[in-house]
Amino acid sequence: MAEKRFLERVRLGLVLFGGLYLGAVILLATPYFQSQWVSLILDHERYLTTWQSAIYMNAIRLPLFAKFDTPEKYGLAPNKTLNLYINTPDNETLGAWFVLADPYYQSLPEIPSELDTHVPETLKRHPTVLFFHGNAATRAFKARILHYEAYSSRLGANVLAIDYRGFGDSTGKPSEPGLVTDARAAWDWLVAQGTKEEDILIAGHSLGSGVAAQLAAQLSDEGHRSRGTVLLSPFSSIREVLNTYHILGAVPLMKPLAMIPHIPDLVTWALTHKFDSLGAVPRIKGSVLISHAEDDWDIPHTHSRILFDAFLAPYLPPLVLPAGLQIPEDKWATFWEQRDAWTAKRDEILTRREIPHFGSVEKIERDGKKVVFVKTLAGGHDYLGLQEGVQDFMRTLFDFGPLRHA
Repeated sequence: MAEKRFLERVRLGLVLFGGLYLGAVILLATPYFQSQWVSLILDHERYLTTWQSAIYMNAIRLPLFAKFDTPEKYGLAPNKTLNLYINTPDNETLGAWFVLADPYYQSLPEIPSELDTHVPETLKRHPTVLFFHGNAATRAFKARILHYEAYSSRLGANVLAIDYRGFGDSTGKPSEPGLVTDARAAWDWLVAQGTKEEDILIAGHSLGSGVAAQLAAQLSDEGHRSRGTVLLSPFSSIREVLNTYHILGAVPLMKPLAMIPHIPDLVTWALTHKFDSLGAVPRIKGSVLISHAEDDWDIPHTHSRILFDAFLAPYLPPLVLPAGLQIPEDKWATFWEQRDAWTAKRDEILTRREIPHFGSVEKIERDGKKVVFVKTLAGGHDYLGLQEGVQDFMRTLFDFGPLRHA
């Protein structure tokens, strides 16, 4: 009986949801509501405010009423995490946590009383993960703390995690150039504390992957060399996130808009927060780990495939397809020759292996750097970085060993 009532409620919920979705499609297909949507697109102030809120969701400050000066409240060991504030070049103040590497913390004879005095020493002994989180919530959100704990213990690394401008207790309002400026300020803070550049691993999750890619590209352009870059559940660009996003993993977000002529183009035109990771990743000089879960409902793993292929493309011969894929009969032989050469070269430089019950790994190694794509079977969107297999690839690719001496 209970099971029957449950199934009835599920059916009712699906009917209501389907009705709302169908209603939205019908409304968007009518001239009046089309004109209202176009007006919203063209009204920059309202439009940008709406999309900025959707992209960053920084108004969602979880946990509620967070006490950032007491990280122990959220599960971190006593006096293992320093709550600090980093100033940006444009006069914003960023809240941040610096978590001591667990091997260093465990080597202390007692719980440290003046934590800031230990920062320079642990930076000498251990590499540091510079971690950029996704949208919404704060650095004290439970899923993020689990990442700090894992990197501190399993990788034996220090962790610096910031809240971007407008997030947590940081000042300002989020924007794409603003978040990249925040990331660079965090990098500069580590260097100012005496960290060697090659000891900093740049890691970003979801929205943070866009920040990490932009920072790594910027540093590469300037001749800096980090330990490497990790992109967890990344996207190729915000535009493609909108195009591929499915509500609850099933309902396409942009499908109704695609029914209205030119509206998708207007959305793209008005989108100022682009985070074009696809354009940034080819500029990254160091090694890169890209990881994505097949069961990610928020950002499809095809985004990571596109990013990985962008690293691979410069080493492959051209494969030219005519417009509309219409190949004249006398050109088919040439096309197949190009295709065979392209496939042979790809097989030559790409290694791939399946790991039972875990996923697959693809790797290219060229010009002194490695690019690895780890696609897992599980992990979803928020917990991919907690997969021990992903952490093990971080360890081996970026040479996170045991305690290192200054």
